[in-house]
Amino acid sequence: MAEQPMLKFVSVERGMPEKRLPDLRRTDFKEIYAEYADAKAKEQSSRCSQCGVPYCQTHCPLHNNIPDWLRLTAEGRLQEAYEISQATNTFPEICGRICPQDRLCEGNCVIEQSGHGTVTIGSVEKYITDTAWEQGWVQPIKPRQERSESVGIIGAGPGGLAAADVLRRAGVQVTIYDRYDRAGGLLTYGIPGFKLEKDVVMRRNDQLAEGGVNFELNCDVDADIFQTIRAEHDAVIIATGVYKTREIQAPGVGGLGVERAIDFLTASNRKSFGDAVPEFDSGRFNAKGKRVVVIGGGDTAMDCVRTSIRQGAESVKCLYRRDRANMPGSQREVANAEEEGVVFEWLSAPKGIVGDPVTGVMVQKMRLGAPDVTGRQAPEVIEGADYVEDADLVIMALGFEAEDLPTLWDTPELPVNRWGTIKADYITGATEMDGIYAVGDIVRGASLVVWAIKDGRDCAAAILEKFGAGSQVLAAE
Repeated sequence: MAEQPMLKFVSVERGMPEKRLPDLRRTDFKEIYAEYADAKAKEQSSRCSQCGVPYCQTHCPLHNNIPDWLRLTAEGRLQEAYEISQATNTFPEICGRICPQDRLCEGNCVIEQSGHGTVTIGSVEKYITDTAWEQGWVQPIKPRQERSESVGIIGAGPGGLAAADVLRRAGVQVTIYDRYDRAGGLLTYGIPGFKLEKDVVMRRNDQLAEGGVNFELNCDVDADIFQTIRAEHDAVIIATGVYKTREIQAPGVGGLGVERAIDFLTASNRKSFGDAVPEFDSGRFNAKGKRVVVIGGGDTAMDCVRTSIRQGAESVKCLYRRDRANMPGSQREVANAEEEGVVFEWLSAPKGIVGDPVTGVMVQKMRLGAPDVTGRQAPEVIEGADYVEDADLVIMALGFEAEDLPTLWDTPELPVNRWGTIKADYITGATEMDGIYAVGDIVRGASLVVWAIKDGRDCAAAILEKFGAGSQVLAAE
């Protein structure tokens, strides 16, 4: 009788891929986790309990068939595992790297709830697709037949790229317009290489281009260009993301040495590509030898503190107004940052900036009071507990808001809510304007890459239905 390949969580302990030592990884921008060996991937996959109601799948925005591809991996049927994985996810190797699995699939794993330690779903997902690329299982995009309809997509981030992939596989003519010189949006210029090495993103961009997706890069869409795009295409998908930085109203915020997180991260990523980056070379976006203070508690703040470490900062501190348990960023990222030398100042909020150029941050100490409208305890100022945190570089990582697209594009009929994000159907992405769709953060507000991928795929499916193409969409090959 053949050995049962699954349910080994009782006898096999949870094992993540090995992490590079902090002293090594803080000197470069390479990914910090090693790859699983084949035997290790099988072993960890075999821990899955194959439960009747897979909460991992339920809590994945894409509803990936996680138990199925874990079982196939445990059985050594890796190509089949890849085919199941990519059937619901356009970029599984990217999600395997950057999804906050501790808040999604792994955080809801049944065996995690029973105290045995979650299955390492994200690491296995990454391993499956990286192996698929190495083995040539990832096939070029080859539509069975070309269609006459065309779709213009504004924004080459994960939502726009996912929509383009689905539409192009169905034979639709697709053009993506993006303000940057490389496609990928935050995957390319926002997320640092130690979380997502850039060749992983460029490989997908190349696959789309070779499959017939047309990229119009260095194209900053204005009112005239938007009208041209509308006229040239049968449908338009707005996938611009949200890039306007939230500001704090405090004395000295506009001074020298106070920078926006997106500018700091973009400069660092451009430098990693080998681009000429005058603002980095001048020292403006270079943390080397500086006392860095990052303000914020989300994943962008974690990217900034860990980037500063790798640039050679003298010290790096992160100010967050709530405590560790209430921060929005991934707890894994916090742990990684601490290992690398970042100091977190919990229950601390900026009151103002000292000096121009900056020499410090005036900090207010906080305590948690009654819950706010979100149910989290609201921070309250502790009177008389202010102090100055020395700093040569202050990075604002307080989140992002939508640009004023109706004004920028001279399209007042574009429906937006009071936060400036576009009003669109959450499934189809359709707006009140005929033929205009919107997906990702420009609808949801700042959110996760996996949600943008889901939105892009769902929107593409709706457009194909409108074109009479049926639902040929969800097979990614």
